[in-house]
Amino acid sequence: MPPSAPPEIGPSTRGARERALGILAAAAILASLYFARDVLVPFTLAVILSLLVAPLVRTLRRFGLGHTPSVLTAVLVLAVSFAAVAVVIGSQLVRMTESLPQYERTIELKLKALNDVTAGKFDALARHAARLTNKHAVTPPPGTLEQPDAASSPIPIPVEVHQPAPNPLQVMGQVAGSLWAPIETAGIVLLVLIFVLLEREALRDRFIRIAGGTDIRLTTFAINDAGERLSRFFVSQFAVNFGLGVVLWMGLGIIGLPHPLLWAALAAVLRFVPYIGVWIAALCAVLLAAAVDPGWSLALTTLGLFVVVEAIAGQLVEPQLYGHSTGLSPLSVVIAAIFWSWLWGPIGLIVSTPLTLCLLVAGRHIKTLSMLDVLLGDTPALTLPEGFYQRALSADSAELIAGAKAFLKRDSFANYCDRVLLPAAHLAIIDLRTGAIGVDQLAKVRSAIVAVLAAIDGESYRRRRRNRQDTVLAGANAGRLLRQMREQVSGRWQGPLKVPARSVMVCVSLGAMADDLTTEILVRILRHEKRDARHVSFEDLPLAVAPSPEAAEGVSIVYIVSGLPGEERKRGQATAEEMRRRFPHACIVAVFLPGLMRKPDTENETLPAADFSASSLSQAVQFCIDMHVHAPPSLHVVNDG
Repeated sequence: MPPSAPPEIGPSTRGARERALGILAAAAILASLYFARDVLVPFTLAVILSLLVAPLVRTLRRFGLGHTPSVLTAVLVLAVSFAAVAVVIGSQLVRMTESLPQYERTIELKLKALNDVTAGKFDALARHAARLTNKHAVTPPPGTLEQPDAASSPIPIPVEVHQPAPNPLQVMGQVAGSLWAPIETAGIVLLVLIFVLLEREALRDRFIRIAGGTDIRLTTFAINDAGERLSRFFVSQFAVNFGLGVVLWMGLGIIGLPHPLLWAALAAVLRFVPYIGVWIAALCAVLLAAAVDPGWSLALTTLGLFVVVEAIAGQLVEPQLYGHSTGLSPLSVVIAAIFWSWLWGPIGLIVSTPLTLCLLVAGRHIKTLSMLDVLLGDTPALTLPEGFYQRALSADSAELIAGAKAFLKRDSFANYCDRVLLPAAHLAIIDLRTGAIGVDQLAKVRSAIVAVLAAIDGESYRRRRRNRQDTVLAGANAGRLLRQMREQVSGRWQGPLKVPARSVMVCVSLGAMADDLTTEILVRILRHEKRDARHVSFEDLPLAVAPSPEAAEGVSIVYIVSGLPGEERKRGQATAEEMRRRFPHACIVAVFLPGLMRKPDTENETLPAADFSASSLSQAVQFCIDMHVHAPPSLHVVNDG
């Protein structure tokens, strides 16, 4: 019998296998990071310090010093700096420990005052409750409980064990043992740092050969991007932390806090820990201030100094210096700090930000790791139209209105409609055509769009219940609903019939749902620009415009509006010819928006009967402004308020 053919692997099986392999690979990476931390931590610290020292090495080389002497000099400067900081902190800690007995009485009084305010209140309440309980408790009759015989119970003899006092050699051994581990780690880091700086170019070439054998250009760009970001981040943060330490040293010395150099150095070092480092140093300094001063003025002044200096450094200096250009979201920084501190302890907490930044750069340049860019980056996960569409489906009109008002503070109404509102409406229409959403979801989007536009115009919009006379089109067409809301205020003709010459802009919709919405939005934008704009739908065209010569003279511009490419655009030429016949002196402008599936291409979207074409509402409004920039003062100005 012929051997049977192996079964084909379907897409679902292949996808499940890939997911399983991805989970196993992630587990293997985590295990390697945890169990190999004794090797990876010194190497990681060396690489990070090389980014900090690299500018100094380049500066020394520009002064004519060789590569090896430049590296050794830079490493020596770094080691001396770290040793000086360690000596300062250690000596200050010893002096503070020696001076603590002087503040023992103040500490006791402060603790007693705090106990009276906090725990003392609860103790008094508990005693009062116990007294009330004892009044209602039943006292057991005498003799029911067995009383222990004090004469028969043996008296315990206290025993104390004293260790002999350690001799000087033992003390030195204990001190050396406690210091040996950090000294050993520091020595390994410095040794690896020297070789990383000496072999920097070779290491980069090897990494490019391993990781980017198929695309050297992309890998080189990713490595350069990561190196520049990290180097700029570390150098800038080191400068900010050093300046913060100097300011705190002077400020704490002025207000009279003991050992100001200790707290300034501690704040400068701990500030490398994201978000919480500087506040740990502030808490320690405030506790010492509370122990030193019998009152609370010194503690409050110390806390205020830390708050002011940190606010200036974080909100003013850092944005000007490097603009928070790491690209990491605040939440990812916090989660990364928790994750890396769990893996590598305190060292992981310090290096969490640069390591996470490396992952972010990898996600931006490597397609298979693009998920990291979405999870860790500070760029919005959804575009503005997608965010509007998502919140509209969630019926979150309040957030949409707040977002629209925030956008309008920095940009124009026309740009908001071009970039946010209309693309979101196009997404809804496309999903409706493909069956991704139903009429109910489209009604939610309609309600959100109406609520946002009504809020921008200061109108009151309340969701009305559908009655039996409402048609499906009226329930889904946001443009007609918005037009009806305006007509309730301005009348059927949306303004006075007698108007000055060439003061009215007629906006004609070609009849589709997107056309009606786009036309109504264009009318509202023009009215925001104090122009007398009026909305005319394609079905109402035979009755909407009076044929009198006075009415024809009052029209300055006729907009033929189409919101999305479709069959309705075939009516554009006939509509433009009809508008030319009715308003021979008006300028015909074709406003054909490209939609989301096509790029703006005004050459293919022009009408032979139109004078000008626009592919966005901003262009259409700007054409009106340019045309009327030299308008006479008697030009009619519309005012809906």
